[in-house]
Amino acid sequence: MSNDVPEKMVFVKPAANAIRILKFLVEAGGPTRSVTISRSLGLNASTCFNILRTLVMEEVVEFDPVAKTYSVGVGLTTLVGSLLTEGQRIAAATPQMRDLADRYNITVTLWKRLGVDKIVLVKGVPSPANVRIEMAEGQRLPVLMAATGRVMAPYLGWTRKELKSGFNALRWQTPLTFEAYWDEVETAKARGWAVDRGYFTRGVQTVAAPVFDRGGEVAFTIVGVMLQGQYEGEALDEIGVALHDAGQRLTSALT
Repeated sequence: MSNDVPEKMVFVKPAANAIRILKFLVEAGGPTRSVTISRSLGLNASTCFNILRTLVMEEVVEFDPVAKTYSVGVGLTTLVGSLLTEGQRIAAATPQMRDLADRYNITVTLWKRLGVDKIVLVKGVPSPANVRIEMAEGQRLPVLMAATGRVMAPYLGWTRKELKSGFNALRWQTPLTFEAYWDEVETAKARGWAVDRGYFTRGVQTVAAPVFDRGGEVAFTIVGVMLQGQYEGEALDEIGVALHDAGQRLTSALT
């Protein structure tokens, strides 16, 4: 007769509640207030808040201090990988976009490569400024257009001749030669971000940085959109570097 005694199952309620909260945020697919989470799960409001605060510290949940909402964090997307839908991954990227928008008073957008020669706007976070530029999600543009085009161009697998042909088919509001465009493509590849100074849309300046997939290709770009002349010189460089850093952090979250 065996002397083995089955171990008694121990239920750790705080751990279980943390998992319930994470499941709720994943299923919600977007920013949610603490009070909504606690009511939906039947949790004490203070308990729910403290668990959320811990999850934020562990970077598996993101907190938006302006909207007072919580959403799935980049750390969680790294842990669960392919279990999240693209919409949930984009929701996890939104707090970082909002932080950039608030910090620099610019609109921040996320563009996805679509097929061979198009990009599509999948998320936009508007600037908090009274005078701002807003863009409609779902709009599509040629892949070589604006700052995103300069970031994408080196990774398309096109020859210089093919790039020139694609460039010549584009309509720029401010005239731009292919030679000048090509120089900016090479600069973008070297420093990790690109700028369009009103060539695509007169009066609008964009700064873009790549988000690579696991194969080393550019799957998305994160883009700062601002009025032309709003930032120049070192201030513009600072935004470019900030977008580049954000793009690197988002690689594990979005791809």
